[in-house]
Amino acid sequence: MRSKPLLHAKAQSEMPWDDTFPPLHAGVDEAGRGPLAGPVVAAAVILDDLYPIAGLNDSKKLSAKKRQELASAIKAHSLAFCIAEASVEEIDRLNIFQATMLAMQRAVAGLRIVPRLVCVDGNRCPVLSVPSVAIVGGDAKVQAISAASILAKVHRDQWCEQVDLSFPEYGFAKHKGYGTAQHMAALQAYGACNLHRQSFAPVAQAGAYKGN
Repeated sequence: MRSKPLLHAKAQSEMPWDDTFPPLHAGVDEAGRGPLAGPVVAAAVILDDLYPIAGLNDSKKLSAKKRQELASAIKAHSLAFCIAEASVEEIDRLNIFQATMLAMQRAVAGLRIVPRLVCVDGNRCPVLSVPSVAIVGGDAKVQAISAASILAKVHRDQWCEQVDLSFPEYGFAKHKGYGTAQHMAALQAYGACNLHRQSFAPVAQAGAYKGN
């Protein structure tokens, strides 16, 4: 089933977002499209109107501590949530856009409740079996998308902190896989490990892993 057409910019700016959508609408967002390493993560969330969560916002505008607190509240009080990934291998095989769409599809499919509408942050929707709408800047406009952005970001940051224990030379816990000066210097010194996205130019140029 094709997703619904995208909303025009004028309609987006005038729409009272959360009052417009039906009950049981899901928010979907991703984390990790830009980094040079690791999976891309997507989350889908259906909030419970009876348990509003104060402080929801675009995850990039929140501190790490606040994101952690809100992630716990979202998991405890939402009607349904699912966090899904597309792997490094899938990113290299499909490309990052298609892998992101795949992770979003998996997140929606993993919800224990079928949403009546899926609201996706950005300007494109994945192909879904339920109606969907893309909302530019939706992570700051629609609470369910804000919640999804928080879950996706927290999950991916935790992945970076975990793999940092195995590959401390890259500094994943600090830069979260993005192409910072520290990360680029480590790629030049050690080459790319199996966590890196080989289809990304800086990784391909770094060569094979030179660590222990």
